[in-house]
Amino acid sequence: MSTEKRKRIALTLGIVGLGSLNLLVSNANSATNTPGEKGAQIYCFMRNNGNRHEVSWNASYALIKRQTNSLFKTSPKHAAVMIIESVVQNPKTYPNCGQYLGDLFENNEVKATPIIPKNNENRYNY
Repeated sequence: MSTEKRKRIALTLGIVGLGSLNLLVSNANSATNTPGEKGAQIYCFMRNNGNRHEVSWNASYALIKRQTNSLFKTSPKHAAVMIIESVVQNPKTYPNCGQYLGDLFENNEVKATPIIPKNNENRYNY
């Protein structure tokens, strides 16, 4: 067998091995709950058991900040979106939690600023 064929076989086996490893890692990661899902579990459990928004939010946000693998701190707005996304994607997992989701943005209201063209110009003129 020539050296060229050996290199091709070794390269092919390496690529297949890396692909298999990547598949195993992604399956292992998908089997565990994400920080957003864990935050949603805490937030919804606490709210369903009579806790106020502030207490439930502080507990779930603390968990999300600690368990998010990122160089930067997770912002409160992003954490709220992570919780909402988890609840909306799996409503049966979080029964009766939809009624509390609005509280996540009540104090962090996003206000859009309209773009007003100068001198009554149409900004779409080309």
